[in-house]
Amino acid sequence: MAEETTNDTQVAQENEVAPNDEAVQADELVQTEDMAQADELIQGEEINQGDELIHGDDFMQGNELVVAEETTPRTGTRRRRKKSLVWEHFTIEEVAGGATRACCNLCKQTFAYSSGSKIAGTSHLKRHITLGSCPKIKNQEQRLALPSAGGTDNDGEGTVERRTKRRYRYTGYANAAFDQDRSCSYLAKMIIQHDYPLHIVQQPAFSTFIESLQPRFKIVDVDTMEGEVYSVYQKEKENLLQAFSTMPGRISLTIGLWTTSQTLGYVSLAGQFIDSEWKVHRRMLSFMMVSSPHSENALSEAISMTLSDWNMKDKLFTITLDNECSSHDIYSANLRDYLSNKNNLMLKGQLFVVRCYSHILNAIAQDVIASIHGVIYNIRESIKFIKASSAREEKFAEIALQLEIPSTKTLCLDVTTQWNTTYLMLLAALDYKQAFTTLETCVDNYNEAPSGEDWKKVEAACTYLKLLYDSAHSIMASTNPTSNLFFHEAWKLQLELSNGTGHEDPIFSSIAKDMHEKFDKYWKDCSLVLAIAVVMDPRFKMKLIEFSYSKIYGAEAAKYVKVVDDAVHELYKEYVAQPLPLTPAYAEQGEANNGPANANNSQGAPASTGDGLLDFDMYLSEIQSSQPSKSELEQYLDESLTPRMQEFDILNWWKLNTVKFPTLSKMARDILAIPMSMVSSGNSIFTAGTGSHMLDDYRSSLRPEIVEALFCAKDWLQYSAAAKDAPSSALVKAEGSEVRCGHFFLVEP
Repeated sequence: MAEETTNDTQVAQENEVAPNDEAVQADELVQTEDMAQADELIQGEEINQGDELIHGDDFMQGNELVVAEETTPRTGTRRRRKKSLVWEHFTIEEVAGGATRACCNLCKQTFAYSSGSKIAGTSHLKRHITLGSCPKIKNQEQRLALPSAGGTDNDGEGTVERRTKRRYRYTGYANAAFDQDRSCSYLAKMIIQHDYPLHIVQQPAFSTFIESLQPRFKIVDVDTMEGEVYSVYQKEKENLLQAFSTMPGRISLTIGLWTTSQTLGYVSLAGQFIDSEWKVHRRMLSFMMVSSPHSENALSEAISMTLSDWNMKDKLFTITLDNECSSHDIYSANLRDYLSNKNNLMLKGQLFVVRCYSHILNAIAQDVIASIHGVIYNIRESIKFIKASSAREEKFAEIALQLEIPSTKTLCLDVTTQWNTTYLMLLAALDYKQAFTTLETCVDNYNEAPSGEDWKKVEAACTYLKLLYDSAHSIMASTNPTSNLFFHEAWKLQLELSNGTGHEDPIFSSIAKDMHEKFDKYWKDCSLVLAIAVVMDPRFKMKLIEFSYSKIYGAEAAKYVKVVDDAVHELYKEYVAQPLPLTPAYAEQGEANNGPANANNSQGAPASTGDGLLDFDMYLSEIQSSQPSKSELEQYLDESLTPRMQEFDILNWWKLNTVKFPTLSKMARDILAIPMSMVSSGNSIFTAGTGSHMLDDYRSSLRPEIVEALFCAKDWLQYSAAAKDAPSSALVKAEGSEVRCGHFFLVEP
């Protein structure tokens, strides 16, 4: 009995995990401080230490061959820690009769492991995960497309393999092929996408970091990195040019103005369009340096050069500008006249210049805030005073409780560059106006409480700021808002402000008049393009125009409705006059069922169908030729409205009705793609400025072509498939399971 205990203790000691740099014996994974220095060959469940190659499940300890086998833990022995690789893939499960089975975590197959005191070992489990028996791991290896292991030294990219019957390869990053050019390209994309300075490559900390990752990477200089950035820009531009070559409709531009600390400026142009799948896109087209960005001549030249560069001279539909130009009418007219000589503008340019809806909201909101800036200052100082200590906050909360103020809003300071935060600050403070007054009587060193007249100004300002706030949120609720959405917001705002001018309280009416004066200018400039866009919405068509105009214009509504109706028909005629290239997907069906819009006027002899009713076909042809046929537009307008649904997809509706309305769908595609707001998807309307953007000193110091490459490539890369697909990582997810790479897998010769 004593002898048996001694043997058990000896086996337990042999199965313990080797400390520090010692190799883990039996089923243990070799762990050393430096894999490159550990020139061990792992084979089967054995470790070749020194120059000895041990076979089977045995290993050398000193000069003695020790048989390593798993044993069942017994009383008085130390429980063996399962460190074999297989236990990352298998789980022990109890079965009837006291036996256990090993269940593969991936494919859920089970294998015998123990029966009573007998241990089956792990060799068959390793074969399952290393020889491709597990379908999940086999699928992962195929996806990873790992390079096959060679038999020579690969300069640290993998393990040094020796000629043996069975070989292992390391399926982690150590085996990944290093490519200097590819790494430089990824570095350039990182700089572009995260706005890092080009001279980051010269920073010592960056060099040290890169060297720790890949010592073979040669750090390049700034000039070389400029070339890499420009190369990325050129490649992405070629891809976008190819996409534009198949663009079925026209393109609308948004124009941004940029200034520098120098006397020069930049003009940014982005194009918005709807593709053949009826998906809306916006892409940066150019970021061009000009001598005077606010000059219509410089802007016109920039637009012409950009359209020529992208082969879109005959595809320009509209341009969208901000609202900061004081002489907007003259500015727009000169721009329209200049470009109409070089481009075929639709509807004689009446829709050509569009003002940004987001900018007009912000401009009006900032004017309202400026009109009560003194009161806002007092409220900010009051909130600062209360938030300065917990005792003051408790005192203020006690006062609010005594006054039974029901508000649950929290007092908070605003961000001065975001007017929506100022509105929310005023809204919360307005609920606690009595508490501020009481606090002033209780605390000697507080004297910033607004007066009763001041609170009335705040109330009036909040009343009308709410209109702007709700309108902005309605637009931001859509990921890619199409132009038809903006009419709903604009006409309601126009009506509310117009009614507000007649408010009985002079404080309210004064604020409403100032707001209405500015917004009415926008309404007169853009109501036509807004109205035509909503006509292209099958849920509203001309009916919403008639309803809203009756509210806004009263008895004169019919005159303004006729302006919209005439413009819609005139624009449709221009599309009818253009050739109608049917896409391959719809060509056969369109010619068979509907045909082009003008095909109804030229009826030939009907083709015989072989059913003996040729005379009937002739009769139908005569009736059709004697009766005037409806145009697509008239047919569309006469049809009943599509039921209004919350999740209605207008682009999908037109996609499904392209065959039915081949010409009108072309018109709808171009109109719905008009960018009514310059704020791109994912950005906040409340931060949109009303003037020029400022280019920082660093970018101002770069060459113009590099500045353009940085701005444009950053925009393009976010839509690039290469940017979305991360490089293969050490954790690969497959069908809800995680397969860890970086293990030693068995490779048969």
